[in-house]
Amino acid sequence: MTAMTPGSNIPLTAARVAVDVAAPVRLDVSGLLLGANGKVRSDDDFIFYNQPAGPGVTYRSGGGAAPDAILVDTTAVPAGIEKIVVTASPDAAGQSFQGIEPTATLRNADDGSVLATFTPPRLGTETALVVMEIYLRNGAWKARAVGQGYANGLAGIATDFGVSVDEEPTPAPAATPAAVPAPPAAPPVDPRVAAGLPSAPAAAPPAPPAPPAAGTGKINLDKGRVSLQKNQTVSLVKGGRPLLSQVKMGLGWEPAFRGKDIDLDASVIAYGPQRNHIDSCYFGKLSILNGAIKHSGDNLTGEGAGDDEVIVVDLGRLPADVTGLVFTVNSFSGQKFTEVAKAYCRLLDAASGEELVRFDLTTAEPQTGVMMAKLIKQFSGEWEMTGMGEFVKSRTVRGMVKPAAQAL
Repeated sequence: MTAMTPGSNIPLTAARVAVDVAAPVRLDVSGLLLGANGKVRSDDDFIFYNQPAGPGVTYRSGGGAAPDAILVDTTAVPAGIEKIVVTASPDAAGQSFQGIEPTATLRNADDGSVLATFTPPRLGTETALVVMEIYLRNGAWKARAVGQGYANGLAGIATDFGVSVDEEPTPAPAATPAAVPAPPAAPPVDPRVAAGLPSAPAAAPPAPPAPPAAGTGKINLDKGRVSLQKNQTVSLVKGGRPLLSQVKMGLGWEPAFRGKDIDLDASVIAYGPQRNHIDSCYFGKLSILNGAIKHSGDNLTGEGAGDDEVIVVDLGRLPADVTGLVFTVNSFSGQKFTEVAKAYCRLLDAASGEELVRFDLTTAEPQTGVMMAKLIKQFSGEWEMTGMGEFVKSRTVRGMVKPAAQAL
């Protein structure tokens, strides 16, 4: 495996390769097929989740559990295409790469083996990035690390490479009593669509994060999967009806770049209406409250894609006096969260496996515990989830009980 630096290149040892890009936050990954002039032939050469397939190039979604990737079959790339550019941008609209360290991994697409990695240095206000390119030189395919950032987002990249980008319409002013009412605003769309990039409705992806519900300041799941920010709350209701009562909270992390294995412990603490501690579920107590909450067991390294530990909660079977759940992660071995990368939690429908809510930890402190998220039961019986990201000096769930109660 080769650790690449900006401008470095390697020959491809596989005809089919994949480039995935991972970061502490969810990223959108795209690909562009370019000719000898460095431009796309048409908008059909822009490959992303709304247009996931082109000649020899395919977009692959990680589904929130793994990074998105661009797959290139060099034997199927049409004549005249000399370069495939792989780009990345944060999923959250307007978010920059400040404080985010993305890592691109070049793999053999057939067996998954790693051919090279690349972590672009010194990123700041960039909101989109050309990460890597697969290019043809003297009849042979190679990969080059790029790391070029754009402050004007994916639209800036698309414009540079010849994709048609329309200007965003100017928002209509608010209507006054004497004015003709403005037409209803269009529903939220992906930033690429808003920028005029191509869309293929037949291959529509999961819906983008839902906006706050009008007049309530809260988010619900009517628009699809929700990507929470710190201290943001989502009501676990869809279409005005309570969701299926059984949910899974998946928690994941990776060692910091080039770091050692890290043994973290995920737990959930149950509280009553007076913030009174009822019970805790962790690696040493895998089932509590008559099986209404169950833990998947301890993960000792944090290596590998997907959730490291999973906690299943049957909300419908919880005792009536359980009104709050706080999900925590602790480092029993004493390693700090500055040694951890890409920590997240995500709530899934236990029946279908559909990801409903995701919260990525985008900051780190030299502490041994963190409160990731909380579920609070409302007077109406509905549950709400809030992203927390609050760090605590505690190596065990026992030390989290008091600060978590104060955070409810």
